[in-house]
Amino acid sequence: MSVRPRISCVILCHNYGRYLDRAIKSCLEQEPGNFVLHEVIVIDDGSSDETEEVCLRYKGDVKIIRRNQQGFGQTLTDAFLLSTGDWVAPLDADDWFHPSKLRTCAEAMAGETLFIEHWENVVDSDGKRMLEEPHPGGNTSTLLVHRDAALTLLPASNEIFFHALRQAGRGVVLQEPLTFYRVHPRSMTDRSTPGVSQDYRADVCLALSDRLRALYASPPGWATTRQLRRTSWHFRTLAFGHRVESAMQRKERLSAILLIPGMLIGTLRARASITPWLRSLSSTITGRPLVRLTTAPEEQTHS
Repeated sequence: MSVRPRISCVILCHNYGRYLDRAIKSCLEQEPGNFVLHEVIVIDDGSSDETEEVCLRYKGDVKIIRRNQQGFGQTLTDAFLLSTGDWVAPLDADDWFHPSKLRTCAEAMAGETLFIEHWENVVDSDGKRMLEEPHPGGNTSTLLVHRDAALTLLPASNEIFFHALRQAGRGVVLQEPLTFYRVHPRSMTDRSTPGVSQDYRADVCLALSDRLRALYASPPGWATTRQLRRTSWHFRTLAFGHRVESAMQRKERLSAILLIPGMLIGTLRARASITPWLRSLSSTITGRPLVRLTTAPEEQTHS
């Protein structure tokens, strides 16, 4: 009989006390399956609201880590450093898990899989459905990551760091909507100011690309040097794409055009599909950005 994987649910919270109760319950009330709920941890990143009060209700059932604010990247990094399970399921405190999340994901923990991503139901601040159909995931609350593999990528500034495992062929994507992803006015990322969100994503992708390059000399067990090179170029190319989009949103068309050759070179080195490059090229030719500046769910990367 195979050993059941131990899963750590780690809730990342900064002033989301009004949502925290539901997030904690969604971890504790998971349906049984071929896994062990090893621990539920709340990292309170310097909250000044009712977060501490909510945490006290679950004393004994949940491990609480309260500290001065250190920011999202450090909190996400600590989710892996401070947990002790085989797998880590990070959860933004304003989101919550479907009761079948861990059971369903545990069924996908086979072979060489180290990264599981699933779809989401998008809801508003009151928890009411915003989209009739499930939406692709990729943000913090839609991931389950093998802890040992994640440690090789730390420190992480964003959940995109763990997407490297999928890009290297060690991930799976489930189309079941296993997280309720909340969109509300106090979501963390600015998606209304031209270029801000795109520049942030570009910075994350470049940092990840550099991190992968640093692993060339001593590759981790989940990738060869060749895979690391291609994956590094993949994220560097994504960064070029985000920079192009940022320039287009800020109506700096010439700057966007000058980035197009670098994006093409990266695409070829990553041996990736040329389709994203063609979209960016078309955007610069027509003068129209690819992303609308709204808080629409399709533009969200994390809460």
